[in-house]
Amino acid sequence: MNWRRSSHSGPNGGECVEVAHTVEITGVRDSKNAEGPVLRFGAAAWARFLVRGAGGELR
Repeated sequence: MNWRRSSHSGPNGGECVEVAHTVEITGVRDSKNAEGPVLRFGAAAWARFLVRGAGGELR
């Protein structure tokens, strides 16, 4: 997977996540723990996650 760091991460690389997309899943991980757990979303679940996050429901 090719991981990309969030555009909202600060210059010190503090609290941020990385995201990687494949044909089947989108993975999300903590950028400070690249070998740690990965959240995996199917296409429909990822779309719902983005909508809810943009709406402020995940704060």
